[in-house]
Amino acid sequence: MDNKLTESSILEQENKLYRAIKDGNITLLDELLHDDLLFILPSGETITKEMDMDTYRGGALKVDELLSEIENLNIIDDLAVITLTMKLKGKFNEGPFEANFRYIRFWKKFGDGIKVVGGSGRAI
Repeated sequence: MDNKLTESSILEQENKLYRAIKDGNITLLDELLHDDLLFILPSGETITKEMDMDTYRGGALKVDELLSEIENLNIIDDLAVITLTMKLKGKFNEGPFEANFRYIRFWKKFGDGIKVVGGSGRAI
């Protein structure tokens, strides 16, 4: 069995992540995000996996529309770096929002699967 990351395996994980975000699926998010995740929000704040999960657990973020477009995908051994743009529409703390973002995400292969270990997003 080939133990290398592939473009299709990363795109599959990205699609799972989109579904988890849109559905607010805590179980799937927990599976896809590494316990030591660090992510920089558009505000510049650095958050951890637990902080991100709390956003969904508490119902603060509800995504109604999520449209992504992959820009780049580089695979480096057991790490993948992906850049993409995403249109998001939904509610944050009950206030409606609609915005376009650019993200970079780092996926790493572990014994129990491929997980997000880091990333950043900014409004564009």
